[in-house]
Amino acid sequence: MLTRKQKDLLLFIHERMSTGDVAPSFEEMKEALGLKSKSGIHRLIGALVERGYLERLPNRARALQVRKLPDGYRPSNDDSSKPAVQVRNTNALHAAVAAMASIPLHGRIAAGTPIEAIRDEVSTVEVPPGMIGNGEHYALEVDGDSMIKAGINDGDTVIIKKAETAENGAIVVALVDGEEVTLKRFRRSGSKVILEPENDAYEPRVLEPNRVRIQGKLAGLMRTYH
Repeated sequence: MLTRKQKDLLLFIHERMSTGDVAPSFEEMKEALGLKSKSGIHRLIGALVERGYLERLPNRARALQVRKLPDGYRPSNDDSSKPAVQVRNTNALHAAVAAMASIPLHGRIAAGTPIEAIRDEVSTVEVPPGMIGNGEHYALEVDGDSMIKAGINDGDTVIIKKAETAENGAIVVALVDGEEVTLKRFRRSGSKVILEPENDAYEPRVLEPNRVRIQGKLAGLMRTYH
């Protein structure tokens, strides 16, 4: 944490150097901060160097270089100095993190042989708000490879929008016989419901409609690369 005087001096030096390569003189620094002597400036610069905000460069007049800027500082858009670019990147990252939405992670879902869903109301995942839109959403970890031709791999996290109905061709979370939950492509054929895999190694399941209950539709996918 910088003192007020340290922060004021650092920003004065930075803003002067952002329009040129030469740091202000000690006399200019003294006047800008309203100090009575240059010894106070020397102490402030020493503290800023010690904390890593400034660097003294050898063999150069007024040999100072700003290494980083204080927390909370917002440089102007036309400030192209390296510390200003770093601050803008950090601020953008913080803004993106703050905008993330938190949704519950309800365990694992089979993209292969159906398994019983594991409910875990404690765990959550953070997702970009643009991924979920309106409605209620939750996340599931994919277990299996039956949906790989749809781009859904074993270990992926799927984002599901809660729904009780689905159009033909939608990828859904389907509850079968009240106990098995699986991720498949949903189709109706005559009086039957077909749960189709996206992998030629698996066979579609043809079921009576009363055996299948839609619990949600695929809204998005997240993948972690190791």
